[in-house]
Amino acid sequence: MATTIASGTLTVKLTEAVSLNGSDYSATNTVTVASINEITQRIVTIPPQELIILYEFGTVVGPGKVVYATAKYFRTTNKDSANPINLNLRTASTNQWVATTPGQTFMCSMGGSDGVASGTVVGPSLADITTITAYNPHASASVDIETYVAST
Repeated sequence: MATTIASGTLTVKLTEAVSLNGSDYSATNTVTVASINEITQRIVTIPPQELIILYEFGTVVGPGKVVYATAKYFRTTNKDSANPINLNLRTASTNQWVATTPGQTFMCSMGGSDGVASGTVVGPSLADITTITAYNPHASASVDIETYVAST
């Protein structure tokens, strides 16, 4: 069966706008990714003190599974107004934690061995991300996050 889905170009634009003492320190950065033909987007509620698997990456598609070689962009946004969320980007041999404060966004490019670095500052070793999880450190409040993965 031939697909009827026409691929598109993902455009991600990040704009910072601030004026200090009459001087503009604003910046806009734009990146485009061609040939996107799969989007996974959802809102997930992370219960208090729970670790939830958001995505597993490998070589086949499945429930919550994405083909790492075709994943090009990942974003998660903390939709809560008061509580942080912690993200874990795991490789076959390392874990990297990122704190995402209320209203903040974490994003990364993906694909190939462009994932997570470990090692020394002088010589990082990049490895494929195998799993992305979210942990809610709050003792009693759930936290909503929005996740987005774009693949070719």
